[in-house]
Amino acid sequence: MKRRHTLVLPQKLADELRAHLFPGDGLEAAALLLCTVTGKRRSKWLGREVICVPHAECTRWCDFITWPGDYVEAAIDRASARGDAVIAVHSHPDGLFAFSSADDESDRVLMDAIRHGTGRCPGSAIMIASGAIRARIYEDDRATPVDLVMKAGADIETWWNDGATGSGPLKPAMAFTGEMRASLSRLSVCVIGVSGTGSIVAEQLARLGVGEIILIDFDEIEERNLNRILNATLADIGALKVEMFADAIRRYRSDGEVISVSGSVATREAVLAASEADILFSSVDSAEGRHIADRLSAYFAMPLFDVGVAIPTEPLPGGGRRIAEVYGRVDYVYPGGSSLMDRGVYDAALLEAEYLARMAPHALARKVAEGYLRGMAEEAPGVITLNMRAASACVIELIARLFPFREFANETRARTIFMLAEGDEDVFAESEFRNRPCFPMSDGTAEPLLGLPSLAVQRRVA
Repeated sequence: MKRRHTLVLPQKLADELRAHLFPGDGLEAAALLLCTVTGKRRSKWLGREVICVPHAECTRWCDFITWPGDYVEAAIDRASARGDAVIAVHSHPDGLFAFSSADDESDRVLMDAIRHGTGRCPGSAIMIASGAIRARIYEDDRATPVDLVMKAGADIETWWNDGATGSGPLKPAMAFTGEMRASLSRLSVCVIGVSGTGSIVAEQLARLGVGEIILIDFDEIEERNLNRILNATLADIGALKVEMFADAIRRYRSDGEVISVSGSVATREAVLAASEADILFSSVDSAEGRHIADRLSAYFAMPLFDVGVAIPTEPLPGGGRRIAEVYGRVDYVYPGGSSLMDRGVYDAALLEAEYLARMAPHALARKVAEGYLRGMAEEAPGVITLNMRAASACVIELIARLFPFREFANETRARTIFMLAEGDEDVFAESEFRNRPCFPMSDGTAEPLLGLPSLAVQRRVA
């Protein structure tokens, strides 16, 4: 999967930009987009802030615009203070989805000014009325197309430079077709946790044709895992889960790339590897793992799919226990929306409980006995039938948001919970969750990484 530049816009930012650029009068409008730039294997531009140029201060036509330099200077000042890059954006109300000769001429002056002011490569972009964006980055005075512009929201909208024409972007593929597979082959997806549920998620992604799959897991295969980890055999006992699974994918895929990271997601190496992906899947059974995934989603503007299963039991009057319910849960989180923490998937008490379980198990027992921490829900070992049901529901959410096929809005399915004993399914809309600004959006690799001191660069002391 070859790609040089990706621009990601959280839904709130993209909507703000569109509302300003298309006020309804049919004339061009302008704005400046401040971005964090991350990535080693390819650059990822994360939209962080929009500076709107007031319509009244511009000279506007239906196919041309001039605007005062004061706003460029303001953008340079704000970008320089944080190390951001600047992309100048304007609208094409006539629907031209390409850069005009007038745009080229304007960029010759504007891009040079932004480069000298910020010390970073600048960019320019156009938006048409549908909200689709086409962008380019100026490296050494030459424009390089941005391969992918992605809007990360309730729907995941992708606008590829390859395949776009002056009349518009490439139309989204139809779900469940060969065209969908071709489209997925352009994307990079990270799966955190490659065990009972995660292995099934990863298997689906690989067979659907996802172009690059990043696998993160620290654990080794044990004999007790063989009943639920796909592709694992007796010969794999003692092997790292990610290595086994990566090898399995390579045996039936010759057209994709698999990257395995054999370590905890709560390490700097794993976080940086995950941040290179376009989309994130969390299939972990710990609060810490979900906390890291939550922060990754916000800091790197990544859509996040989180899946979990549980089989709670209850005591019988005459002794013994019975199954109270069989649950599967899928949450979809996007940057700027409610987080997993907002939704109560985990909280500070669970994070502390896990820390104490590792570092001071006796202190944990005392705290639980005293009622200081609520008891951690005990998850039964995942059985493959339950895991498959949950993992399938999770990957279906990805397909529905990239290739819309539902007769209702994806906004109404921020969370899905199915209950097999009761035979019911509950769905929750994004609007039903409290949205607090838990984590900064599009901060990228700002130190400490993910805002966590434990992930900060370790400096040597002489």
